[in-house]
Amino acid sequence: MTNSPLPRIDKDPELKKLLLPYTRFKKGKIWNDKLGLHKIGCIDIADLKSLKKIAENEKPVLSIQDPPYNFVAFKETDTKEFITWCKKWVENIYSILANNSAFYVWLGADQKKGFSPLPEFMAMMKNNNFNSKSYITLRNQRGYGTQINWMSIRQELLYYEKGKPNFNIDAEYTEIPKILNGYYKTINGKKTENFERSKSENIRAGNVWVDIQQVFYRMEENVNGCFAQKPLKAIERIINAGSKKNDVVVDFFSHSGTTLIACEKLGRKCLTTDIDPIFCEITLRRLENFRKTGKTGWQNSNPFVDEIKKDKKLRSYLAKKYELAQP
Repeated sequence: MTNSPLPRIDKDPELKKLLLPYTRFKKGKIWNDKLGLHKIGCIDIADLKSLKKIAENEKPVLSIQDPPYNFVAFKETDTKEFITWCKKWVENIYSILANNSAFYVWLGADQKKGFSPLPEFMAMMKNNNFNSKSYITLRNQRGYGTQINWMSIRQELLYYEKGKPNFNIDAEYTEIPKILNGYYKTINGKKTENFERSKSENIRAGNVWVDIQQVFYRMEENVNGCFAQKPLKAIERIINAGSKKNDVVVDFFSHSGTTLIACEKLGRKCLTTDIDPIFCEITLRRLENFRKTGKTGWQNSNPFVDEIKKDKKLRSYLAKKYELAQP
């Protein structure tokens, strides 16, 4: 197994500088898929004109967003500025979505800062045109351990709607079989048991997802260098629930390119962007790698492994700062 890890790129300006010559993107650049399926743009989500340019005449029915709620992009700015920024891009997304569409956003809650920015974001969303639909929690299998507090093992996912989009209930069923009898209910005058009323032998995910493994280095879908990568299975569940084949899905915080890969697997068209050309490049390389090898990520390797092998400066930097010896 190739062992060529890459440290977290977004927190290392020098590493980004060394990788930048190997990207095909710069600000404003839009990559168009030769197969006519997807687009990747190096675009600021707050720039409505650029979002409309990548969307053109498309009317997306599903939006999946994972903003940098750890404040890295804001250099520890305050929550108020973060929410002001969020309000702008949420309005931008609303303006390009179809009349009946679904909007999902991953967001964090910092226990040391009054659970910000989750409550502030939810309050902001009460004053716009989206309608709240569900508050979903994904349970991480690993967490941040502590001996003086409850272990933090959750990721929050907010679900809103524009109009009345379709919801595919089949997408909610997990691979976990039902094992408990009970939960009696009278239907048409007859007392029925849970299994009698069931549409499936498996349980529904509901709004607490316990059946999805968070991404870590031993998984094929792992993309070294990307922080807080969302599980492919979680994104696939959202896509199956909120869209049909050939529908258009948007993700304007591409990062590791998970939404694009999920759309490629499920036969949807993905319009995705990132303000950083490095992550645009990673997204494109992940798609190219998937189409070539069928693999969803690089596991213990990384998207720039070939360039690192040939670049002495890059190899030296990784070895000196992180003690990462490249093969």
